[in-house]
Amino acid sequence: MDDFLRRYGPVAVVTGASSGIGRSFATELAGRGLDVVLVARRLDRLKELAETLRAAHGVEVTVVSADLADAAAPGEILDAVAGLDVGLLVSNAGFGVKGPFEDGDSATLSSMLMVNCQAPTQLAHGLAPRLKRRGRGGVIFTSSVEGLIGCPYSAGYSATKAYVVALGEALWAEFAPSGVDVLTLCPGATDTEAPRNQGIDPATLHDLMSPDDVARAALDNLENGPTHIPSAHYRGLFDTLLAMPRGEALTAMARQTGK
Repeated sequence: MDDFLRRYGPVAVVTGASSGIGRSFATELAGRGLDVVLVARRLDRLKELAETLRAAHGVEVTVVSADLADAAAPGEILDAVAGLDVGLLVSNAGFGVKGPFEDGDSATLSSMLMVNCQAPTQLAHGLAPRLKRRGRGGVIFTSSVEGLIGCPYSAGYSATKAYVVALGEALWAEFAPSGVDVLTLCPGATDTEAPRNQGIDPATLHDLMSPDDVARAALDNLENGPTHIPSAHYRGLFDTLLAMPRGEALTAMARQTGK
């Protein structure tokens, strides 16, 4: 824990911290002794989590209520942490929709691009000079296994997560000489609010992981970038898909998903 704190502390910024993997990231980081900045829309949840983390771990917790669908939000977050020695950015906030591409609401698609692509880009851009000057630290981007190949009936979400994978891979190579680690986390099915919000019963998902296990795996592998798939099941599945001729893989996925 001391090595982790020295390398990535003293302060971690976590977006999407009010629930799911983001909440698990914040809890695990506080348990490792880092002060945390909690970012999400739902202020009541952030305040409750902040009190829990302060009481359990004796760390400093800063709460920033922000809607990352707003173009101004990344700048507001960067302003809020300007006086803090941030050693780790966990850009975790994101959401998706399922179904035929043309059935999706255009405003929702625009918001998804802002939250899933614009916000991580601007936050990493704003913090990169500070991390490089420190000569140590890290960035975690939460993507998805769906970012590894275009996923039919999840086209918009899959495309945004492919962007995150490309961004993370590029920054992994750029930041490495400065001593800053970058990891793109690609979870498979995870027991969070997200499946339910997409109309999916989590009980129907294969090899469902807990958000605590996903967050812990990312932190334990932060120095082993550029990408990490925490589920052995989904590592095997996507290795198989990516080894197939692309058209064949996509057609098989479309048949399976479109049933």
